[in-house]
Amino acid sequence: MSFKMNEDFTNELNDKNSVKYKKYKDDIEPVIQEQYRNNMPGFISAALTSFSRGSVIANFDVRTTAADPTAINKANAGLATSLPAVYQVDTSSFNIIYNSSTVLSYKPTTIYTNGIMTLECGPPPDTVKMGTVKSVEWKRKGRVLTSTGRFNINTDDFASKKTTLGIKNVISDDKGEYECTLKSDEIYFYQMGQIDIKDAPIIQTKTEINTPCLVGNSQLLECCVQAPYKLMWKEGDVELLTNETPDNCIKYNYQIQNCDVSSNVVTLTCQVKDPTGYEKTTKLTLFVGAITCNDTEYGSGQEKDTSVAPCKKGEDGRKTAICKSGRWTLQTDTCVLTAINELLTSSQDLKEATVEEFLTKLNNTAVDLKEKIVSSSATISTIVDILRIVASVSKNISQSEIKNILETVNVLVSEEAKESWTFLNADQNKNTSSSLLGSMEFFAGSLPTTAFNVTTKLIQLNQDTFDNSFSTNLNSSVLIEIPETNSNHLTITTLTFFSLRNVLPARNGSNQSVNDNTINGLVVMVKLNGTTKNVSLSFDKVNKSLTLNPQCVFWNFSLFNSLGGWDDTGCQMMSNEKGKVICHCDHLTSFSILMSTSIPKEIQDALDIITYVGVGISMGSLVICLIIEACVWKAMTRNNTSYMRHVSIVNIAVSLLIADIWFIIGEDTTTPIPACTAATFFIHFFYLALFFWMLISGLLLFYRTILVFSHMSKSTMLAIGFSVGYGAPLIIAVVTVAATAPSGGYIKKNQACWLNWDQTNALLAFVIPALTIVVINFLILIVVLYKMLRRGVGDATQPDERNAVVVIARCLAILTPFFGLTWGLGVGTMVDPTNKGIHVVFALFNSLQGFFVLVFGTLLDGKIRSAIVGTFSSILSGSDRTRSTSGGAATSSTSALNFIRRRIRRNVYNVSEVANSSNSTGATESFINT
Repeated sequence: MSFKMNEDFTNELNDKNSVKYKKYKDDIEPVIQEQYRNNMPGFISAALTSFSRGSVIANFDVRTTAADPTAINKANAGLATSLPAVYQVDTSSFNIIYNSSTVLSYKPTTIYTNGIMTLECGPPPDTVKMGTVKSVEWKRKGRVLTSTGRFNINTDDFASKKTTLGIKNVISDDKGEYECTLKSDEIYFYQMGQIDIKDAPIIQTKTEINTPCLVGNSQLLECCVQAPYKLMWKEGDVELLTNETPDNCIKYNYQIQNCDVSSNVVTLTCQVKDPTGYEKTTKLTLFVGAITCNDTEYGSGQEKDTSVAPCKKGEDGRKTAICKSGRWTLQTDTCVLTAINELLTSSQDLKEATVEEFLTKLNNTAVDLKEKIVSSSATISTIVDILRIVASVSKNISQSEIKNILETVNVLVSEEAKESWTFLNADQNKNTSSSLLGSMEFFAGSLPTTAFNVTTKLIQLNQDTFDNSFSTNLNSSVLIEIPETNSNHLTITTLTFFSLRNVLPARNGSNQSVNDNTINGLVVMVKLNGTTKNVSLSFDKVNKSLTLNPQCVFWNFSLFNSLGGWDDTGCQMMSNEKGKVICHCDHLTSFSILMSTSIPKEIQDALDIITYVGVGISMGSLVICLIIEACVWKAMTRNNTSYMRHVSIVNIAVSLLIADIWFIIGEDTTTPIPACTAATFFIHFFYLALFFWMLISGLLLFYRTILVFSHMSKSTMLAIGFSVGYGAPLIIAVVTVAATAPSGGYIKKNQACWLNWDQTNALLAFVIPALTIVVINFLILIVVLYKMLRRGVGDATQPDERNAVVVIARCLAILTPFFGLTWGLGVGTMVDPTNKGIHVVFALFNSLQGFFVLVFGTLLDGKIRSAIVGTFSSILSGSDRTRSTSGGAATSSTSALNFIRRRIRRNVYNVSEVANSSNSTGATESFINT
């Protein structure tokens, strides 16, 4: 209780050791004790506790077994008249506060998160004689609560001097000290209590399982919960015998008894033993037929089956997938980190006074849980919802608050979250990315009008004041100019996002597909506490190789049924030169630039036709090549060099043929994940084998050109050839699949079967070895040509120089496709992705590589042609001898064959005569013609 004395407060009354404090206490406390002892039934003790400001407020406590307002008023009146007149007591200032010795009561007796709790406040019967209750006040951790959101204060029971506080969706942050004050005209009743909250049991198990129905087989069921709770599996009311694991899980093998169509669904329940009421049911569907989809997360299933997977530990919600085209496709993901879910629940009670503390907690949680947040699309969406709630509550944002907001958003827009945003943007019912940008625009417009800067890793905020005109260079990547506003004392706020292109989809107002465009500049938000119709922005291109169709755009929140999209209304492109795009707009908002992506759309169909036709021709050519090699093998492999050359040709043809077959199989975008993984592995392996056998061919030519007099045995050559040709590709392919497949980053998703690039850069396991071999073979080709030219120029017996040029040209024609140098054109498609000619030439040359192997590796080889003619000559000659022994047709046929043989040999000798000008050139020509 307290009363007021009409005198000035001095700091001495704060010091209990001061003379003034001791005098006041010695004068006042005995009077308080005397008056309450004489007038208060059940009096126990009374004491002066402190003085406070407000004139001088004397605070004192009285302990009693009952509180009667009449007796209290009588004691207070006696106190006012009994004190010396020097204290000038204000008789109307007495506040009667009854501090209950009983704590707040609450239901249930044990409170768990996500549940409902009710706290009751009021004096016990016959202890406090209160008048009519006029008002009630509830506090939690010192803050006043109101009936909003999760909180409901019941005032319907004032007649019985009671009030209740109900809290739904209880979170762990709700624990702590609660205070209740009932106010009447005569007395204040005060009661408090400490509330403890336990984390509710979180059961993790699959709620839907599909399994093939095979009588006698079993399906493993697993259910987990956090310690110290214990679980049990039940079928109906029968508890099943389970095995408990060290990580607080239980397992049960359900035995399949029959496969009747009428009983193909079994329902089992995983329950917490204590407390009861926490359980999850699992629907086990038994199907008859082959398995279409199968993986460790969603289990087995058939086409159009659904499967529900539990979230990871520390997450609330579930993931649902549908079996589609042989693979489980994620449909919904509501797995939200429990800590973020609690913040969302807490934000529903947010008041402007508590925003700063809340944002600090949000930022700390986001930074601590970054690795988990970026991989959870549902958690990202939840944080965006939290920021939207903060924006709706806040009227003004301080510098410390905007710093916490930017650091939180810095986690959301990080590079690691790119795949989660791709999933979110694919949902046509949610506008998460647009909502994030909208909240950021609100925050930028609610800052104090002072100049300051805040910079995080991926976001830069600049706020400046200016008169009339403004110009600034943001991070040397974006230049903003406002030439004239005709206003003074303006404040401009810019938010520069370095990675928002990973968050916002590239769809624009013309409804083009996201795949047609890319955001090729930083995203810059500009807010001005005024108006302007003249703003210029200069963007540095992120990908400077993109040159086609630049568009100056702003984010329009109303496009695509409020999903949002890029719009160029009011913006014009002024320049597109030297890696920069200059834009002029007549309004302010969030700006960037859109540009066309790598392969021009208009030639995509042509490239597909070229690829399929070329691969078909290659496969036929390779089969012919292998048949020819089989026919002439003995005739063409009489020395070591010739033997290794033809071993290389055969393995090049075999590797390319198998790779092309798997390429055709993997082109189907509906291929199931296991089959697609196998196709990708074999495509990767055999294309690498192709390149490594090309390397063997190049090294063999180098060996025979440079080390003319060196000798290596056939067995050594074969050992080196097969070790390098198949061993190295196998190691690379196996390491790649082992490193990337467990995380789901081995293959491209929803595309033709090939190595992933966006998630794991697995494609580098092909690009790096292939381009390295192309470079090595190119250097070998240069060395060989240099040796030929150098020996040829210095040889006095050199025949017609024109013939030497023909030989060199022939070497280039044969070795360029044979050594895989045409794959070097792939570099051109990366350097200049918009060049249609490079794309067409690259597709043409490499789809026809099998045809080139046949032509340049086999048909243009003079000795092979001679061997083929000889083979057919012997066949025809033998046939003629059995038919006739007279001149006639037999002589004519043999003469014709001899004529063809002589023509072929003449051509071979003419070329060989030029090539024999030196040992090295002879070795080179020998390699090409063996």
